[in-house]
Amino acid sequence: MTATSEYNCYFEGQIRPLREARVGVMTHAFNYGTGCFEGIRAYWNADERALYVFRLREHMQRLQRSARTLLIELDSSVDALCRLALDVLAANDFSSDVYLRPLAYKATEVVGVRLHDLRDELTIYAVPLGDYITTGGLHVGVSSWRRIDDNAAPARAKITGTYVNSALAKTEAHLNGYDEAIMLTDDGHVSEGSAENLFMFVGSEIITPPPSDNILLGITRDTIMTLARAELGLTVVERSIDRSELYGAEELLLCGTGAQIAPVLSVDRRPVGAGEIGPHAARLQQLYDAIVRGRDARYQHWLTAVVTSPAAT
Repeated sequence: MTATSEYNCYFEGQIRPLREARVGVMTHAFNYGTGCFEGIRAYWNADERALYVFRLREHMQRLQRSARTLLIELDSSVDALCRLALDVLAANDFSSDVYLRPLAYKATEVVGVRLHDLRDELTIYAVPLGDYITTGGLHVGVSSWRRIDDNAAPARAKITGTYVNSALAKTEAHLNGYDEAIMLTDDGHVSEGSAENLFMFVGSEIITPPPSDNILLGITRDTIMTLARAELGLTVVERSIDRSELYGAEELLLCGTGAQIAPVLSVDRRPVGAGEIGPHAARLQQLYDAIVRGRDARYQHWLTAVVTSPAAT
């Protein structure tokens, strides 16, 4: 398979070629952003010839929470959603790192802004994916675009329409010569990157913004908090962070399913620490790579192995 259109996906109740999965221009979600999604990674272990999905169940649980926010009724349980995702991966017989995208959306073709009295649909597709952003060191800038407030659009749900907020910040950062953006809340506290959670290292503490600062409750964020306590012996602190604290941090990193673990080398053209990847971030990167590829037996409970379907062999 060399073209994306030749991959298989789940669409309108069955596994079919991605080229057949099409929606009309009047589809409600296309016009009004009334959809929600997840980003899930599966990692290839070449030695074992095995593909492992990282924290699949937690992602599908979050998809269900996002769907409830948009009054989207998913007919499938969490277990059933996980099985569908695994079916899609098996139908493609991947032998590389993969990004999996479940998407629930309002499918009615109608003009009118609302959430009620609309047909709901679910699709799941998967494509090979390497780094979303560089994991070798980022140069970031604080964005002039503020992070959406939960009372305006739910920040804790992965809603397609709200990602215009992220797109504005990301493009502004690139046009200003940065790799990535850091977004502030309306009251000026650090929230997150354009699509990543943020961690700051100071002394024996690893500090991250709390849910009340309009962050997405990231699954990679939870992973780092767990590893920081158990493997690095750090104290995890969830509290508001002021912008100027970023300039004095010993280390910074952004993280997410797409971003993975991405150390920050500078903020607003000010070096972070020594201006290179710090020891805590480097250790977390090593741990993360070993865990997601099934090389650390202590964290096997975070992984789901993909069983290749007979049709894909």
